[in-house]
Amino acid sequence: MSVTALDTRKPASTTPPAGPTDQQVQQYLRTGLRNRWWAVLPSRFVETGGKPLGIMRLGEKLVLWRDSRGEIHVQADRCPHRAVPLSRGINEGDRLRCNYHGVEVGPDGKVLSVPGQPGCPLEGKKAVKTYPSREISGAIFVWFGDALHEEAGAFEPPAEISAPDYSSFLCYADWEMPWRYAFDNLMDPMHGTFLHANSHTMYQGDTQAHFVTRDTDHGFFFEKSGQRDVNFDWSELVDNGALYVRLEIPYPPSGGPGGNFGITGFGTPIDEDRMCVFFWRTRKVSGWQRDTWRFLYKTNLEKRHWHVLEQDREMLDGLKPGLEKFEMLYQHDAGVIRLRRYLAQQARQQLADLQAAGKM
Repeated sequence: MSVTALDTRKPASTTPPAGPTDQQVQQYLRTGLRNRWWAVLPSRFVETGGKPLGIMRLGEKLVLWRDSRGEIHVQADRCPHRAVPLSRGINEGDRLRCNYHGVEVGPDGKVLSVPGQPGCPLEGKKAVKTYPSREISGAIFVWFGDALHEEAGAFEPPAEISAPDYSSFLCYADWEMPWRYAFDNLMDPMHGTFLHANSHTMYQGDTQAHFVTRDTDHGFFFEKSGQRDVNFDWSELVDNGALYVRLEIPYPPSGGPGGNFGITGFGTPIDEDRMCVFFWRTRKVSGWQRDTWRFLYKTNLEKRHWHVLEQDREMLDGLKPGLEKFEMLYQHDAGVIRLRRYLAQQARQQLADLQAAGKM
């Protein structure tokens, strides 16, 4: 008697996969949104023909180097041979040479030479990930795309750091906190009235205020109703290929001639617990007023601005993800709440797209 074996395989499911969970969304956000340009380092840190520099951004290890013409290159910090850091190698002017076994990698990620075995199949192979990069107003920006968006998207830098009728200074620092806390801080104008009350630019204005939100094409304003050009009265979240916050604070007469003092703030995750901040301090000035502003800033104002920034850093230093469960927010926090919802929506969509394409 023959026995027919039973097919115990489960039939293919026709039910579409569930969308990303809240836990997946929050975990994904801990190292930043993809498909954006992120500031990674001031340009001055990487010298033409100098030693390659290894850093971590968005949880990814990168090597930055300039060729003999001064052009910046950003690549995965990993030799394709034995996976040791290329940042410990040598800049040959048009390529990086790994110190471990001499493997040479070009700026496009192709292996140019394997001295230990000429003709090795590794030669000519594009084996090192290369990131699109550009330099804007003294900082190196890198495109971090997901598996569906490896080609760089468009990004028009804000006028405050790129237009000729503005003057700016870049402030850079590493902070021991998750990146989203810095964005929360920027979207919370009311903290200026309290934390920075002794600042020469933020001592005026009501300690009570009603806030409203106002949509824009690429984000939203969070602003005090009925108060303008008095204190830290508004913030604007912008997401137009890069994620950043704009704000303005009026200057007293001691600040010299020109318009309001502006801050254009970018904050980039290093990993889940650390970040780096890029604050361009800006002013719309030209001619002799530009020269006066720049002189006053370097001789008198810069120290004060670093003091204000240090107050923010000290308040947020050492915070860890997940503290939201202990918060009891109120109306002044509407900008923070909306920011968090926006970021979660963006992350959820990215994860859903990856899931639908079978890339998760």
